[in-house]
Amino acid sequence: MWALRRAGNPLRFHTQKAVSARGCASLEVLLTADAKNVEEHHEADCQKACCYHKPKPPAFQLSFSSGQFAWSRGFSSQPGENSGDKDDELEDGFSDLEVPPEAGKNDAGLTSEDSSDEDAADEIGLPDVDADAKPEKEYIKRTSGSIFLKTVLEAPRHQLTSALEKWAKDGNAFDRGELYYVLLNLRKRKWYSKALELVEWVQKSQLLELVERDYAARVDLTAKVYGLHKAERYIEKIPASHRGEVVYRTLLANCVAAANVKKSEEVFNRMKDLGFPRTTFSFNQLLLLYKRMDKKKIADVLTMMEKEDVKPSLFTYRLLVDAKGLVGDIEAMEKVVESMEKDGIEPDLMFNATIAKHYIFNGQREKAETLLESMEGDDIQKNRAACKILLPLHAFLGNSDDVERIWKVCEDNTRLDECLSAIEAFGKLGDVEKAEKVFEDMLVKWKTLSSKFYNSLLKVYADQNLLDKGKELVKRMDENHVKFGTSTLDALVKLYVDAGEVEKAESLLHKLSLKNYIKPNYSSYMKLLDSYSKKGDIHNSEKVFNKLRQIGYTGRIRMYQLLLHSYLHAKAPAYGFKERMKADNIFPNSALATLIAATDPFVKKKSISDLLD
Repeated sequence: MWALRRAGNPLRFHTQKAVSARGCASLEVLLTADAKNVEEHHEADCQKACCYHKPKPPAFQLSFSSGQFAWSRGFSSQPGENSGDKDDELEDGFSDLEVPPEAGKNDAGLTSEDSSDEDAADEIGLPDVDADAKPEKEYIKRTSGSIFLKTVLEAPRHQLTSALEKWAKDGNAFDRGELYYVLLNLRKRKWYSKALELVEWVQKSQLLELVERDYAARVDLTAKVYGLHKAERYIEKIPASHRGEVVYRTLLANCVAAANVKKSEEVFNRMKDLGFPRTTFSFNQLLLLYKRMDKKKIADVLTMMEKEDVKPSLFTYRLLVDAKGLVGDIEAMEKVVESMEKDGIEPDLMFNATIAKHYIFNGQREKAETLLESMEGDDIQKNRAACKILLPLHAFLGNSDDVERIWKVCEDNTRLDECLSAIEAFGKLGDVEKAEKVFEDMLVKWKTLSSKFYNSLLKVYADQNLLDKGKELVKRMDENHVKFGTSTLDALVKLYVDAGEVEKAESLLHKLSLKNYIKPNYSSYMKLLDSYSKKGDIHNSEKVFNKLRQIGYTGRIRMYQLLLHSYLHAKAPAYGFKERMKADNIFPNSALATLIAATDPFVKKKSISDLLD
């Protein structure tokens, strides 16, 4: 593996900022009015039942750390709501953190921009993935009917502590295994505020003898709810005997999840200064960070791992395979696989799915089909676990017969994750009716579904440019009290942008993110920025760009590149752009440097077609 290194660049960092916000108009108003009317309706302080709202506290709070603004996610969850979801219907994944190979159960990402880490679960603060917690894992499996869980889930937001005190006074008790099970459920629902309140109550009540993992869980939740600065402040209060490597790697993982390069590097180096052993987990976090932010520095991490004799894991290799595949270097990707085999590490389904994805998107159809055949095995009936992964991969190859064949294996006794893959697969093949049938059959069988299943069908409508059907599905979600999430907003933005209603898409993103107290995905804003830039709409491009910076999406080259494209298409000079980037501690790559020169009024221009290429 070490032979695959490349030279790295100097470290760079970025600054994060936050923004405050308040409530918005009803969904009915948002979907039926145009963007201008929505603004006028809301700003007129409508008193109708559909729109009237009491003043709410700021959804996003500012916290300061070494001159930085840290994004606060205090309202990222809705603890008081009853989602109606079953345990196996919960939203998958938490942060973009590492998950051990045996725990990686999510579906493979299938877009060329997807990263292998996006479906990874947050192992920080989840003791059930620790090697010494296996007895507790067995206990967790037997606590699905937990009264403790029911009490926590049903308690209204900000009233959990009083509900727990009453529960304890009634003579009820719990052990560590049950606590972990409840925390796991809250995390899967992304109810981080309620999970933090639970952990705080447990620690304050002294009902359990605390271990380092308990403190690490609170560090993780504090970072998610209040930001990295508050998490660091809490670490200072942890007893020295429990302030170990697990606590600091938890902080490191949250810095990486926030894409905060400077803080991640500081924490990584601090762990060395404190004498903690260098672990595969910590190095994987750096690889995860640089795969997103600065791929050239991956080589530096590999050199460090070799020097300190830290062995790569399957997840390490998956990150490297994904990094090579994303830049289209299939030969290097295959060398990574060869190195992994020499190290005696066996690939799992998710690893092979990552390879197959890159074969598909880089035009290596024959290799992709050979790999899919190997993943299926001799008997797909006995290899049922492969079905959910193979369905969308075959769809991307246009293999409709294979999609039908594999779906027949699942159809008589469907599982939720297989249905999700089938909706995506039929949608990719353009068979909207079959995708809809799978969804409706799910509703008949499971009665209530979480937002991710609605989102899968909404994405199909967006891909097929079916605006009216998308609107009706969103209204159904609202009527069925299905909680909107970032994926819902992302699909809605795509739905309206592809229909040519970019301003409406932007308005919906803004209003619904406030209404549901969520931070939209980076990709949602990039869809808007890409559309505005192609039109040469400098005003709206700048507005979206500034919004990205305000809510903490900084240090990413692509957003600067699209902003410059808007100036280029408008044939307008971008005065002082190089200085703007310097102020943000962003260093242009060769493509961006070319764009800067093209929009500089004092530099001789190339043709627009050459520059866009």
